[in-house]
Amino acid sequence: MKSYLLRRILQAVLVLWAAFTLSFVILYLLPGDAVLAKIAGGEGSTTLTPAQIAQERAAYGLDEPWPVQYGKRLLGALHGDFGRSIATGDQATHQVLTALPPTLAAAGLGLLLAVVFGGGVALLGTFTRLRWLGTFLLSLPSVGISLPVFWVGLVLVQIFSFQLRLLPALGNKGFESLILPAITLALPTGAVIGQVLAKSLRTQLAEPYVEIVQAKGAGRSRVHFGHALRNAIMPTLTLVGVIAGQLLAGSVVTETVFSRDGLGRVTATAVNQQDIPVVQAVIVLAALFFVVLNLVVDLVYPLLDPRVRTNG
Repeated sequence: MKSYLLRRILQAVLVLWAAFTLSFVILYLLPGDAVLAKIAGGEGSTTLTPAQIAQERAAYGLDEPWPVQYGKRLLGALHGDFGRSIATGDQATHQVLTALPPTLAAAGLGLLLAVVFGGGVALLGTFTRLRWLGTFLLSLPSVGISLPVFWVGLVLVQIFSFQLRLLPALGNKGFESLILPAITLALPTGAVIGQVLAKSLRTQLAEPYVEIVQAKGAGRSRVHFGHALRNAIMPTLTLVGVIAGQLLAGSVVTETVFSRDGLGRVTATAVNQQDIPVVQAVIVLAALFFVVLNLVVDLVYPLLDPRVRTNG
């Protein structure tokens, strides 16, 4: 276990370094100038003297050759310092961490609803004896995947906020403001979970061991929810680990639709303004989430299937 954790930690370091490096190269090659966008709003920059422009670029270290900038930014990132935001002057790390809690709240509730929705549809759809009901339930994930996230958000706002007046359409105030963004995130995510779990359950129910368990007197519920589900949940667990990280990316759309303050809006604003420190802080944070979540999933595997521990 110690050697395994050491290998995974080394892999995590490599992934974080790759995310930092690729983001730096891409942002450095993009056309435009974040300093000019900050000073002159992207227009009228000809009114600035060359000395003023050079002074601002020097203040953010943008006047140095790119290898020097890369080395300094990488050294700072190792200490958790991604530099100052070009647009606001605030520390990029502080700006990102301040915007993180509202996003985590919506993403966490969205993941919970996605697991309940996707898992419930898959379990009931594969367990029911009513063919029409099973067909209807197992067709829902395909519909959920095909729905654009922004369209789902706008429809929910129109129905539950403007027509029924049950939930707020905008803002970050209270638990009620989390419900619509969480449902918006949960529908496509839960649809994917439902598809994978339903497919895995059908595969497991067709395995020979199911007939053996039934021959020993196990009831239908025990076979379905005990034996088959325990084996079918492995690929679904892997998918949940990946999707949980992707919910951070989905927050860009939901926070724009629902006018929520969070990591998504910070990311969108930073990309539009080519605010390199903030964008890099967000990218590295997202990569860190993926790495940690996948490590947690791998550590949970042996608890669900002892064969994983034995083979390891």
